[in-house]
Amino acid sequence: MAVPDDNAAAAVAKPAGGQGTVLKVLLAISVSHMLNDTIQSLLPALYPLLKAAFKLNFAQVGLITLTFQATASLLQPVVGIYTDRKPKPYSLAIGMGCTLVGLVALSFARHYGMVLASAALVGLGSSVFHPEASRMAKMASGGRHGFAQSVFQVGGNFGTSLGPLLAAAVVVPRGQAHILWFSLLALAGIIVLSRVGSWYAGRLAEMRRWTREHEQMWHPHLSRRKVVLSVVVLMALIFSKYFYLASLTSYYTFYLIHKFNVGVQGAQICLFVFLFSVAAGTLIGGPLGDRFGRKYVIWGSILGVAPFSLILPHVNLVWTIILTVPIGVILASAFSAILVYAQELIPGRTGTVAGLFFGFAFGMGGLGSAALGYLADRTSIFFVYQVCGFLPLIGLLTGFLPNLEKFSKPVRS
Repeated sequence: MAVPDDNAAAAVAKPAGGQGTVLKVLLAISVSHMLNDTIQSLLPALYPLLKAAFKLNFAQVGLITLTFQATASLLQPVVGIYTDRKPKPYSLAIGMGCTLVGLVALSFARHYGMVLASAALVGLGSSVFHPEASRMAKMASGGRHGFAQSVFQVGGNFGTSLGPLLAAAVVVPRGQAHILWFSLLALAGIIVLSRVGSWYAGRLAEMRRWTREHEQMWHPHLSRRKVVLSVVVLMALIFSKYFYLASLTSYYTFYLIHKFNVGVQGAQICLFVFLFSVAAGTLIGGPLGDRFGRKYVIWGSILGVAPFSLILPHVNLVWTIILTVPIGVILASAFSAILVYAQELIPGRTGTVAGLFFGFAFGMGGLGSAALGYLADRTSIFFVYQVCGFLPLIGLLTGFLPNLEKFSKPVRS
């Protein structure tokens, strides 16, 4: 995908006080996010195949996700802090290269340890990708930060929804070795990210100058204690969102197979329906936050899932599939609003905040997958969904967040 050069970027209309939204750059980042997350989503989509091939229990399945998520979550804050100080425009292409190596290794894995090593390499690529890509999205936003993060995020979530569909069509009927075909997606991602890196490199001097002028550690109108409390609340909301998402992304196929006797391919198609709903919801949250305030979007997107999640374990197959659609749409609208809200709380630390929140989200997804797998082994997969149905009620903590929109001059980093 082509990325605009300096003249093209300058030709974009500029609103008062800032650069216009560079849509071609946002779309390029979104497409690369789609390619990256399509590859990553192959892992949970292939769990039934890997479970049978390597004779795994649910706890071992959860450990695969934990390995991937832990690698990504532990390194992302480190990458964010480092690139805040020393931006690396071409690091995204290098990160996609790590993902490519992990994908190739997974296609040739012959024992459980190699599967875990492959998952770790994919996680390493993700840890490099997300903090810098989030910064690039903000640079190209023209001040429409929520919109830019939504465009960036929707690519990733759409890619996540494609993974199970492609796995059902390509890998499940033909075997593990055919995972290798998806290396073409990684190669395409490397090409796109190299072009985006060139655009980013041309703006490093401007970005550094802006950061020096506006850099500060805390929101200027809030005390440090209030900022820290707000970050803790946001982390609790991330915990709620990603533990519940882990129950669906990692174990929804098993739930459908065990409770309704759905076939593996049919279960993966149902997983695609849910993940596609997540992609659709991602595109909604950012613009709504720009228009009405991010706190209100956070309220609705976490707490609003509770009625559906509480009903889900008690309905038939048709209603199970139907209910996952509003669950995906509503829950997914939260992350863009949470991330931009956090970046406004801590201005001048775009990469650090992105790395911290992406890393924590990945970590909670990994821990959630491992913990829920252990719980499923000890009880049943059905009990897991009964317990997880209460997680969205943690959204009540949103009431402790300050309304940043009440300040007359928004803080941007």
